[in-house]
Amino acid sequence: MPNFVPSKIFYVKGNGVHKDKLAAFELALRDAGIQRCNLVYVSSIFPPKCKMISKDEGLKLLQPGQITYCVMARNESNEPNRLMSAAIGLAIPRDEEQYGYLSEHHAFGEKAEKAGEYAEDLAATMLATTLGIEFDPNTAWEEREQIYKASGHIFKTSNICQSAEGNKDGLWTSVIAAAVMIIDN
Repeated sequence: MPNFVPSKIFYVKGNGVHKDKLAAFELALRDAGIQRCNLVYVSSIFPPKCKMISKDEGLKLLQPGQITYCVMARNESNEPNRLMSAAIGLAIPRDEEQYGYLSEHHAFGEKAEKAGEYAEDLAATMLATTLGIEFDPNTAWEEREQIYKASGHIFKTSNICQSAEGNKDGLWTSVIAAAVMIIDN
């Protein structure tokens, strides 16, 4: 039985504008550098022992037509000037034998920093509940982030976000953010 557990993950983000919705999405994939792959969306587990690598390093490992697993956040609109974002959050446990979490967040009216922090918070909160870290979910992200990291169980959190304003002439605008997975066979 083949092993389909990713050994490497990298972030990408992109933005595309076109009169057709699908073409705008394609342009966002091109901007991100993953247009040549057959993308399969998966849920939000960061595998044990998985290594975060750079986008440049990751893109070199992809082949045209390859089935490529990713956690994808996507948003699009043809409403002029509408602010939109797509973000991926990550929370990695200190114990590399334990799995972590990726989260996706898609929003209208949020700037990149806010959307990215929300996605990061979501991933960290999912990991914290799995690890049994006690916290008040009603406190601000910054406060919970300190509690999570002080617990000694969460090693790292991060995010990537792409935001854009809808094209002023009503063309489709598409934003994506993704965590792309590499499986070594």
